[in-house]
Amino acid sequence: MKDKNAKKEELILLPISEYVGVDRDDPIRFYRNPITGRLYRERVELCLQHCRGGDKVLEVGFGAGATFFNLAKKYREIHGVDLNANIDDITGLYSSKGMDVYLKQGDVLHLPYTDEHFDTVLLISILEHLQPQDLTRAFQEIWRVIKPGGQMVYGVPVDSLITRLGFLLLGYDIRKHHFSTEQQILQCAQAQFGNSAVSTLRMPILGERVYEVGEFTK
Repeated sequence: MKDKNAKKEELILLPISEYVGVDRDDPIRFYRNPITGRLYRERVELCLQHCRGGDKVLEVGFGAGATFFNLAKKYREIHGVDLNANIDDITGLYSSKGMDVYLKQGDVLHLPYTDEHFDTVLLISILEHLQPQDLTRAFQEIWRVIKPGGQMVYGVPVDSLITRLGFLLLGYDIRKHHFSTEQQILQCAQAQFGNSAVSTLRMPILGERVYEVGEFTK
């Protein structure tokens, strides 16, 4: 469960029109939507609350870089790897804001980094897109690049009727995009890391679980 005493971390966003280098499916367009925006921001904020800070952070699947301003308050270097983002455009955007970010193209199954390189590896709404048989390989790669004592923080949507209906309202048949459930992801993460802390984001008013965040230490 979410720690009620944890300090809420508000997501620092640019005007949505300023984000560059992402395709039409990037969720950044939902972050200021009057209906979906709150939940989209809160899921990121819950992940950020678990990031302890340190020297280097790696975000896998950074997309538009919506976390970068918050991460810059906690880490000396911000690194990112993404399959689809335009590295040059996004690097240029953050450079124009006075921030150096170190971005590469790649995926979580083949992380292009040396062993024990990062204090934190962050994945927000990435792991559910993997096939269940690929989860073990993903967590082995994440483990490999984390320093001893470092952490992995991930966030994934809860696989439920209410989340499936919510995505349908946004125009997505989520069964065509999400292949691993939060339970499968947690089980594989625990098999690799052992220890864990899990927080849950719930739907306002209804109270239904919609998002789960896991924190693991190497």
